[in-house]
Amino acid sequence: MFYALPILGVLVLLSKKEDARDKNSRWLAFGAGILLAIDFAGYHTAIDYIGSGIATMIGNSQVIIVTLASWWLFGERPNRFILLSLPMVMLGLLLISGIWDDNPFGDDPVKGVIGGMVAAVFYSSFLIAYRQSNRIAAPAVNAQFDATAGAALGILILGTIPPASLGIEAIDHSITWPSHGWLLFLAIFCQVIGWIAITYALPRLPAAHTSFAVLLQPVLTIIWGVIILNESPSLQQSAGMVLIFAAIIAVTLFGATEQSTPSLENLES
Repeated sequence: MFYALPILGVLVLLSKKEDARDKNSRWLAFGAGILLAIDFAGYHTAIDYIGSGIATMIGNSQVIIVTLASWWLFGERPNRFILLSLPMVMLGLLLISGIWDDNPFGDDPVKGVIGGMVAAVFYSSFLIAYRQSNRIAAPAVNAQFDATAGAALGILILGTIPPASLGIEAIDHSITWPSHGWLLFLAIFCQVIGWIAITYALPRLPAAHTSFAVLLQPVLTIIWGVIILNESPSLQQSAGMVLIFAAIIAVTLFGATEQSTPSLENLES
């Protein structure tokens, strides 16, 4: 995050595009970044306890959380696929946690599931707040700079005063190689290029393309986790991932919502 900030700042100066957002919208983007920092903490805790593949699958249940939150906040009533997905996700989480498994994968699957759900909840909150902060489609790099600044501050706070009971370790500020080389690589290609592309493309993509992108991430993470990191979820945990993935498919492809009450955007217009 910190490595990405100066790069984003330079891009904002070079773009010279008008940013018509008001001060409240920019602060909302900054606050969304703080929510993203908590998501990162939960996600990386889940990776430590249960592996990257399972942690990513749990985190992608944010699709369901965002839909339910949109129902509550904006009156976008979910259809039956969304409601039917909830028990599937709950059962999938129980299977992944390993409570019925004699030999589950991961150092502490229960804590891994908890960390993954923290990530899902706060990533959902980030997406909703980030969406609201940029309703006028301001330049993607400007919105990303504000959110990244908030995320960097949030990570600094969590890393300086880490909640040790959750397994979050303090940040090691010493510069080592190749660790910081990888961090710089991630800053350039993920936090800058990747997120600018996401910020720009999502409002403009057809729904089918967005759905494919959402489904592709957890599948590839599981495959890479098995091939590169030698992760080997148990049979029950694999069944749990299948249930969650099926629920994500149902919500992403068939979970269309309808406006049942006036949205905040309509009320403000």
